[in-house]
Amino acid sequence: MCGITGLFAFSDSGRSSLAGLQASTDAIVSRGPDSQGHFVYDQCGLGFRRLAILDLSADGNQPMTDESGRYTIVFNGEIFNFRELRAKLQKKGYTFKSHTDTEVILKLYITEGRGFLKKLNGFFGLAIFDKEENTLFIARDRMGVKPLLVYRDEDKLMFASEMKSLLALGVPRKLDYAALSHYLQLNYIPGPATIFKGVKKLLPGHYLFIKADGKVVRKRWYKIPYDPKKVAKNKLSYEQQQAKLVELMDASVARRLVADVPLGSFLSGGIDSSVVTALAAKHTPHLNTFSIGFKDEPFFDETKYANLVAKMHKTEHTVFSLTNNDIYEHLFDVLDYLDEPFADSSALAVYILSKRTREKVTVALSGDGADEMFAGYNKHMGEWQVRHPDWKAEAVTGLNLLWDALPKSRNSFLGNKVRQFQRFSRGMLAGPKDRYWDWATFVNEKDARNLLSPDARRKVNKKLADKRRKDILEDIHADGDLNEVLLTDMHLVLPYDMNAKVDLMSMANSLEVRSPFLDYNVVNFAFSLPVESKVNAQIKKRIVQDAFRPMLPEELYKRPKHGFEVPLLKWFRNELRPLIEDDLLSDGFVEAQGIFSVDAVRALKQQLFSRNPGDVHARIWALIVFQHWWKRHMNPVKSTLQASSAQHFPS
Repeated sequence: MCGITGLFAFSDSGRSSLAGLQASTDAIVSRGPDSQGHFVYDQCGLGFRRLAILDLSADGNQPMTDESGRYTIVFNGEIFNFRELRAKLQKKGYTFKSHTDTEVILKLYITEGRGFLKKLNGFFGLAIFDKEENTLFIARDRMGVKPLLVYRDEDKLMFASEMKSLLALGVPRKLDYAALSHYLQLNYIPGPATIFKGVKKLLPGHYLFIKADGKVVRKRWYKIPYDPKKVAKNKLSYEQQQAKLVELMDASVARRLVADVPLGSFLSGGIDSSVVTALAAKHTPHLNTFSIGFKDEPFFDETKYANLVAKMHKTEHTVFSLTNNDIYEHLFDVLDYLDEPFADSSALAVYILSKRTREKVTVALSGDGADEMFAGYNKHMGEWQVRHPDWKAEAVTGLNLLWDALPKSRNSFLGNKVRQFQRFSRGMLAGPKDRYWDWATFVNEKDARNLLSPDARRKVNKKLADKRRKDILEDIHADGDLNEVLLTDMHLVLPYDMNAKVDLMSMANSLEVRSPFLDYNVVNFAFSLPVESKVNAQIKKRIVQDAFRPMLPEELYKRPKHGFEVPLLKWFRNELRPLIEDDLLSDGFVEAQGIFSVDAVRALKQQLFSRNPGDVHARIWALIVFQHWWKRHMNPVKSTLQASSAQHFPS
């Protein structure tokens, strides 16, 4: 696991940006604290930070150039089938200097060209320069586990694993107000957009092939193979489906246990991480497992169930028991690391888990991805109920006016139920596309726009924002089924919320996280299954729960899934109140900044401190994240990052 960055110039002006290559790699030191390297030839520059996982010797350092000197690669990620691929190349007469997957990738590209990507099982962002043809090849993995950002203008194309690298290279800091509008709705920014105009996220399963004259070929090399007609013809019985899932997951976990450094597994006590742990323990005696408990929030503490799994599978289990103060102490560490607004507050817990886990291992397995493809969220059960309404669903919808009138809050059982009933009744009355967007967002489009100042509102390119939303929802059809909702989650929620969160928070702590559920063989199989194998009136994530029941404690099936919510409301009303009222959301700062409406922000603060806060804490958190980010990255005086690159960003 590493960080990559680079530049391909189309003019002399573009070449001048190569001077920022060192600063670009310095900016992502936590992604690769073990070594760094640079390659510069004519109009191309490649930068690399290494977190050594395979072949810890200097032979694994990058940028890596082949024996002929023609091809050079920088690669971030892991290829889990590299040994099989290497053996096939050796049979053809190829020799290897290192024991890395990087060298295998490079020789596959040399021998097979761009089509080699389909042979890779793993996650990655990579770039390969061909000195002879003067071309650059950039690619991203199928599920978007590893990030890859790209900026292009008439003089150059730049890429990097994180935005902070591109900032060090000198990308213009111009807000994309359409992206900001979506951020205010979702609390994250869906690709291909980023917070900056001109900077794009390379979409999962896509590559770019760049020529010296600036011509860029963009191609989608992988697409989740969902075909409702083929699903309807699936001949496997439900029992056979379960057996196949166990077989695929066991193989996926085994592939992800290859490492030359200490390895462990996250174990939350939920079904998904417990499945991964149970399978990994079959292949690894005394597997290291890690979970976090919440002393001040017993409702969310699932360490009891994690301990049961650890005992059943004889793992070396470590519990990091945290107070709310422990979590709060890392709040600004997380905010400082973000180089694009990202307001999923559970990132705090992931950051701390990664930080504590890194003290013991360098690689950790996780259960990420199962909810999105197997229907594990409440919204998936809600979608099923909308499509199969009974008298209870009709009753909830009939009381729509009541839910609108009653107080709503995530911080009480009754208030949260009212909130859920209101969202469900609203969804019952909407079409499938509008319902998906409503349930994916915290704020509707109108309220998000009203939060902006009049000047900022005029800067929102509504046609562009609408097109991006339309593209996100393209797989949902009026005559479709819930699998289309899950497919949309795989294209939206998974890469831009879940994967982004895990990558950012683990890489901030130099920890590699591997997710067996996201093996493309598992994903392809998941989208060959009918909806009834995943969810029905009684159960979410049905096939996962049933297939692995024999290897999990029965107690895991007898309690509701709680997840974890950071106690934002408590902090906002106590420790963070001065930050809200006197700094980031103060009337004076908001007015001087000019992005948000002073009146709208003031109204949110009034609601926050009222007896009926509703979901306002999520909106306040999104604003705090943005404001903190803006001070660091849009204000040269405040930003330490800009101070180190002042030649690019005059005040």
